[in-house]
Amino acid sequence: MRFKRGQVTIFIILAILIVAGAFLVFVFKDSLFNKGSLPSEIEPIYTTFISCLEQDLERGVKILESQGGYIFLPEYEDGSEYMPFSSQLDFLGNPIPYWYYISGNGIPRTQVPSKDSMEKNLEMFMETKSRACFFDDYYSQGYWIDMEKPKAKITIKDHEVVLDLKMDLIISRENENHVIKEHKVVLDSELGSLYESAIKVYEEEQSSLFLEDYAIDILRLYAPVDGFELTCSPKVWIANEIFRDLREAIEANTLALKNSNNKEDYFEVEISDIPSNHRVRFLNSKDWTYSFEVNPSDGPVMTANPVGNQPGLDILGFCYVPYHFVYSLRYPVLIQIISGKGSEEIFQFPMAVVIERNLPRNASGESVPLIDSQELCTNKNTYMNIQVYDTNLKPIEAYVSYSCLGSTCSIGTTKNGRISEKFPQCINGFINVKSEGYKPESIMYSTVKEGVMSVYLSKLYNLSVQLKLNNQNYNRDAIIYFVSDDFSKTIYYPRQKYVELAEGEYEVQVYVYKNSNLKIENMTQKQCVEVPRSSIGGLIGLTKEVCFDVQVPAQTLSNALSAGGKLNYTFSENQLRGSRVIDIYAETLPEPNTLEQIQKNYNLFENKELKINLR
Repeated sequence: MRFKRGQVTIFIILAILIVAGAFLVFVFKDSLFNKGSLPSEIEPIYTTFISCLEQDLERGVKILESQGGYIFLPEYEDGSEYMPFSSQLDFLGNPIPYWYYISGNGIPRTQVPSKDSMEKNLEMFMETKSRACFFDDYYSQGYWIDMEKPKAKITIKDHEVVLDLKMDLIISRENENHVIKEHKVVLDSELGSLYESAIKVYEEEQSSLFLEDYAIDILRLYAPVDGFELTCSPKVWIANEIFRDLREAIEANTLALKNSNNKEDYFEVEISDIPSNHRVRFLNSKDWTYSFEVNPSDGPVMTANPVGNQPGLDILGFCYVPYHFVYSLRYPVLIQIISGKGSEEIFQFPMAVVIERNLPRNASGESVPLIDSQELCTNKNTYMNIQVYDTNLKPIEAYVSYSCLGSTCSIGTTKNGRISEKFPQCINGFINVKSEGYKPESIMYSTVKEGVMSVYLSKLYNLSVQLKLNNQNYNRDAIIYFVSDDFSKTIYYPRQKYVELAEGEYEVQVYVYKNSNLKIENMTQKQCVEVPRSSIGGLIGLTKEVCFDVQVPAQTLSNALSAGGKLNYTFSENQLRGSRVIDIYAETLPEPNTLEQIQKNYNLFENKELKINLR
């Protein structure tokens, strides 16, 4: 009997367990399913959902790679005429945040994303996209599919990106109800390792400035920087042509850079610890935003004048043209890290290359101290009201800046001819006003207290220039200067045959040079100078003559001054408005066939008067 009572007890316990298990299965059946144990009729729906997540994850990774580690872009910052970089590079219509650039007011900026921020960007993206999957085919079969609020967790590894998504996916049909709470997708991707390689390239550029070093090499190879030439005629360059050549050279030479292992290759960029299956590519386009400046120059004309043939001086026995031009170049380079494993993946980010006064920016990432003084331009505390008009009192749009102690601060652009903004405080600074089609003005003004100023700009008129030599049209090389106290123009005729002038008085100068082929043999000349006497005599101003020999090298003067002259001429606005052509009449000088005649021609030139006619 005890044995039978024991069997009954066991059966009762088993029955209770079975009933309890059935109850638990019934109550918690919606949360017990996972992908591996889904009913066969549910699996296609869940497979569609996972496939949708994979596609969205892949799309998000590609956006990260193409936008320098960003899906959701940082706040946009515009550039300025001093620094052309906005905070983003537009590459084929795709905005890419700069990892390094100089802001419009001259402040260095960095926007390098961390791996954590990339994961956060991708998590936000996946949480947005995960509820946008389409199940239309299953709705027509009687299924109802609902998705609750998602919570994504992204892990970026060297060779894969892992998505862990917590979201109730509810699949219902008739009396059946299935809930899947957790979902996981693993995407094969080089995002992590490409990002690490990108960081190495960025750090190498920031520490060694190799892009700036190449830029300086290009500048000295394709543009006149400093040097001299043995000639008695000026050297003339057109800045726009120099800049065009530089843009083309920068584009081609930047594309030639690479990270191969050939140490003999000039274009080899040494970047340590880059995986062998990663290639680094550097891109630049001549159509991207550039900024070029050169000094000294007169508009687009860069001129270097000869030494040794100035009027009123004894000729040295030879002539030479020294030149020294100072450039500022700013342009973007897009850096791409390419994985060669399977189908190519590309991670890309842009950086600004900055050359100021022929020198690279500091390796610390700061710009060299040429542009706006940060202390001056960030402390604007004096309100000024600037009104800009033309000479007919019509309001015009103009760009306003303020210069003080060698620094220039951007103020802004007028609206309806007016701007009210804060200026930095300065005594005897200059308010600069520029507008397209008008002569720029710089007016001394102390901004120690609030004030109002009206500025009047003179309109520029574009006129064709026709040079006539001995009353005949002349279409060979000449240099024509229009010089006034506050505004000057130079044209290199006939490559430039138009000039923009505002009303005012100008000294018009014309220099015509002719092939001379005059050969000068090497010689030794005795030169004497007066120097102070030593001891007591020097203290009371007594001098003595000291002579020394100067070795003059042999040279051939390929060009010499053969025609030209000067004239002071006042252009009224009525004349300029009603004219289209300036005729300039010049006369020839004696044939420059000897060294002495070359010097005489420069003396004759000073008294040779031009004639001008406007029509």
